[in-house]
Amino acid sequence: MPGQSGNPNGRPKGSRNKTTLAIEKLLDGEAEEITRKAIDLAKGGDMGAIRICLDRLAPPRKDRHIEFVLPKMQKASDASDASAALVEAVSVGELTPSEAGELMKVVESYARTLQACDFEARLERLENQKGIGR
Repeated sequence: MPGQSGNPNGRPKGSRNKTTLAIEKLLDGEAEEITRKAIDLAKGGDMGAIRICLDRLAPPRKDRHIEFVLPKMQKASDASDASAALVEAVSVGELTPSEAGELMKVVESYARTLQACDFEARLERLENQKGIGR
């Protein structure tokens, strides 16, 4: 097709990067020896090796439970109270800005859901009043 380059469908799902495959092939059969060496270096005090071993034993958590109670949201306009509660929690150090940001995504999504439900209910009432939905 003129004006189009590369693969328009993108990389097939499940396909592997060529470099990754080459490295895996080189390491095939060596993993146990390399792991043992990293452990020995870590035991000897090598900070890089210690970091590698700890990252494998206890990887950084990407998500955690946040102890925070949001105000009840029964209508979309209640998102304002929830947002204010998040801002307050950040300002007093109860939540980090990134935690509040993640919770704000939940608030925004729920507010949009409430708006859609409200719109649907209002539309249905109008249709019933005009006899359209029968």
